[in-house]
Amino acid sequence: MRTWFITGASRGFGTLIAEQALRAGDAVIATARKPQDITDRLGDHPNLLAVRLDVTSEEEAHQAVAEGIKRFGQIDVVVNNAGFGVLGAVEETSAKETERLFATNVFGVLNVTRAVLPHLRRQRSGHIVNISSVGGYQAFIGWGVYCSTKFAVEGISEALHQELAPLGIRVTVVEPGFFRTDFLDEQSLIKTELELSDYDDTVGKMREFAEGANHAQPGDPLKFAEAMFALVNAPNPPQRLAMGSDTVAVVGEKNRFVDAELAEWKELSISTDFKV
Repeated sequence: MRTWFITGASRGFGTLIAEQALRAGDAVIATARKPQDITDRLGDHPNLLAVRLDVTSEEEAHQAVAEGIKRFGQIDVVVNNAGFGVLGAVEETSAKETERLFATNVFGVLNVTRAVLPHLRRQRSGHIVNISSVGGYQAFIGWGVYCSTKFAVEGISEALHQELAPLGIRVTVVEPGFFRTDFLDEQSLIKTELELSDYDDTVGKMREFAEGANHAQPGDPLKFAEAMFALVNAPNPPQRLAMGSDTVAVVGEKNRFVDAELAEWKELSISTDFKV
């Protein structure tokens, strides 16, 4: 029996992953700002511990991890899933909106990771799964500040992958595309208070797209949760895992663009070295 520690487990991917884990006979430390929301969704289960956790609080992260260790003895899989989106042009996104977004999407990942790593290092085992986004690999109009948080998660994950591999701890960053969750609902997506008319033809169209795409996304959330089990069961899990055909297409297109641009500007790029 494995023990999972899942943030943002009261809805969306978090709930579905917790359900899959419980169904498989694993133990789950499911966290959310309101633990009652978790038990309302998942019910009472001997292998479930619903714990309060606001990931922006490092103190609460340590408390949640300690409660989980006390109940189940160890933690095997950590899923940093808690997060939300902000839709608006970079210029439209205020300092307050940006700080709040980074507090959850980036500092929250760091808080939970710092809280759990002493236990994983002591075990010399474990798997940290950080939920990023297709926007963590390729930025999009209207999602610049949100994407910057996911770019940060990608960088943190890549470094952790290298730092923790010698200690027997695995790290994977997962990049979901558009899945049919509530991500585009008001409870998960904030639109900037400021909307400038100069961006009507760019960010404005993205706002319209987001409204039309809500609950019509191509990705199946249940299949995502099932794929997470294939990931953690893999003998050699990847550092990065694209989820969804849309993410696969975006990653391929960006890789081709980067390769072509690198080749085009290579001579100028390497001309900046000292002459030997």
